[in-house]
Amino acid sequence: MRHHDHGTPTAHGQPPEVWTGRAHNRVQWVLAAAGAACLALGVDLAVDSPWGSGLAPLLMAVIGCVAAGLLMLFGTLAFVHVAVRVDHEMLEVRCGHMGLPRRRIPLSDVIDADVAHKVTPCQWGGWGYRWRPEKGTAVVVRRGEGLVVRLGDGRVFTVTVDDAEAAARVIRDRLRLIAARTSQV
Repeated sequence: MRHHDHGTPTAHGQPPEVWTGRAHNRVQWVLAAAGAACLALGVDLAVDSPWGSGLAPLLMAVIGCVAAGLLMLFGTLAFVHVAVRVDHEMLEVRCGHMGLPRRRIPLSDVIDADVAHKVTPCQWGGWGYRWRPEKGTAVVVRRGEGLVVRLGDGRVFTVTVDDAEAAARVIRDRLRLIAARTSQV
């Protein structure tokens, strides 16, 4: 049974069975359109070449336009949005329409969850899936709030998502339930 109540506790004070959240970045669509334009230019050059200076410059222009277009198109479409899902066992982060890249973190590896209120691409070196030695790993699709998960091995994972406070609350509630079950055994 799947609930989309974004962190509202059930009648018994338990965390919801499944919490889901998303974040979008409409600016990425502009970059994807630029990538599609580069790709179209490369195809147009290959089909209807006005170049009279030889095959090598034409080939380099076509390959360059097609490569740049594909990189921009697919690189930006992967980070147009992010979907976050928390269930009883796992935190899952899926990027873009194909859900790739995807990161799955077992809650048994998590020691704490918190909120970063001002996550920016400048802090992480740009949009997308990022790693900074002093900060950890992040999926940044927009500016604003993000979920910060601290793992037992000292690593930190951050993801921009709407209602990050609810996600952190659900994860902390799950961790308390896991700890309570473990102490009863």
